[in-house]
Amino acid sequence: MSTQDKLNQITDLRSQITVLKDQVNKADVESKKQVEKRNQLNEQAKKINLEIRDIKKQRDEINQKVQALKQERDKVRVKIKPIMDEIQAINEKKEELRKKAPHIRQKDIQKEINKIDWKIQTESLDLQEEKRLVGEVKLLETQLNGYKKIEKQNKKIADHMQEKKTLDAQAGTFHKELSETAKRSQELHESMIAKIAEGKSVKEEADILHKGFIENKEKIKNLLVDIAVLTGQMLGLHNTVREQNKELREKERVSRETERAFRLKEREEQEVQRNKKLLDEQALKTKLGAQAKEKLDKGEKLSWNEFQLMASDTESEDVDTQK
Repeated sequence: MSTQDKLNQITDLRSQITVLKDQVNKADVESKKQVEKRNQLNEQAKKINLEIRDIKKQRDEINQKVQALKQERDKVRVKIKPIMDEIQAINEKKEELRKKAPHIRQKDIQKEINKIDWKIQTESLDLQEEKRLVGEVKLLETQLNGYKKIEKQNKKIADHMQEKKTLDAQAGTFHKELSETAKRSQELHESMIAKIAEGKSVKEEADILHKGFIENKEKIKNLLVDIAVLTGQMLGLHNTVREQNKELREKERVSRETERAFRLKEREEQEVQRNKKLLDEQALKTKLGAQAKEKLDKGEKLSWNEFQLMASDTESEDVDTQK
């Protein structure tokens, strides 16, 4: 694989890592939202549970009161039973008295007694007649006494009925209060059931959020593993490219140093050639100068080149003298 291919692959891995990191960030944001909402719902569930306990406490207290009222009502009703039994017995006794009672009305008997008494008191009667009338009064009083016994039984029944009425009123009061209290207990019970359903719904929602939070955490964990794997691959390619670049730079360095050494050697050879040429020229110049001087000493004519060579030597000597 060429270096460029590896660089392209690094770019692709970096892009994949960026996408995965974005997914991690989104999942992390979602996790925080889930935790916040879950905690709010858990707090709400706790509050609802406290309300349920409070309602249950009220309901139980009211139920105790209901039981107490039932007991009070039943105690009163227990008292009514023997009274009704007594009334029944009195009515039976009264019925027996009615059977023995004459067919004449009570007020007619009393009227007849009053009439006979008045006659005895106001008329002059012989002993036999008076005795007969007194006997008749006694008979009538005996018949009237049967009605009086019935009236006495009616009085007992009235008294018992009044007692029963009082007890019925007490039982009614207890029953009314019991009914109202039982209704309140039922309302509290229904309220508690509704709160339990609400708490269950809130808890289920909190559990769903917690499950989502766990899933997001697992997702983030897996994404981080994927990022680590891709990062390792990218770093491996980076190191490979770096090593390849290092080898390339090393080759380039060696090439540059080789080229530099070659140029330095070439310059050195050129310098040697130039120095050799200068030495050769100097030697030739010295030789020609000596020949021209010899000709000059002999009075021979110098050529133009020889004349320039002599002039050049003279200038060189002047310069050396001045130094």
